[in-house]
Order: sequence, then structure tokens, then C-alpha cells
Amino acid sequence: MLPVTSIVAALAALSLVAMSIRVSLRRKKVGVRLGFSDDPTLMRRIRAQGNFTEYVPLALIVLAIAEYRQAPTSLLWTIAGLLIAGRCLHFAGIMTARTPLSAPGMVGTYSALIVGAITLLSI
Repeated sequence: MLPVTSIVAALAALSLVAMSIRVSLRRKKVGVRLGFSDDPTLMRRIRAQGNFTEYVPLALIVLAIAEYRQAPTSLLWTIAGLLIAGRCLHFAGIMTARTPLSAPGMVGTYSALIVGAITLLSI
């Protein structure tokens, strides 16, 4: 049934849709169908969306396999929490150039992947 993975995947899906809508609306506003143009806001939105799609799928796969293999629930929520916190911090850091949150966000994301990988290797 994978209840932890299901919750995190649902949150990730909603987050990706929200990010994608923000990219689409900005593209329409600045009149750019493809690429970045020279609009820094569009660039930040595209990178936030792209980075999300680069890391979240693998993290969800790792989480799902760990849950399927019956890793302790506390460990599953640790992986999930690191991923969610990491992605939120990274998004906030990319979207607000004045806030240095993207680096801690990536550390959270990397930590989710590392803890998940170690979990898979040990169960």
C-alpha cells in the first residue's frame, strides 16, 4: 500500500503542477514560448521546476522501495521529511535571490537520497 510514499508523491505532484503553472504564466507574460530569454524571474522559475524534476523522482523511487521492503516507519518519515524540507528550502532560495536557502535545500535533498540509499543497502 505504501502510505508514506503515497502522501509524499501526492505532495510532489501538487508542487510540480504549481511550479509548472508559474512557469507557464511567466512565459505568457514575457512572451517567451521556448528557452529563457533574458528574464531573470523566468529563469529562476524554470530552474526551480527543472531541479525538482531532476531529484524528486529518484527520491520517491528510493522511498517506495524502502517502504515496500518494510523499513521502519520512523526512517521512512525521516527520508520523506528531509526531501520535503529540502525541496521547500531550495524553492524558496531559488525564487528569492536575496535568500540563501537553496544550498541548505540541496543538502536536505541529498540527505534524503543518502539516507534512503543506506536504508536500501541495509535492509
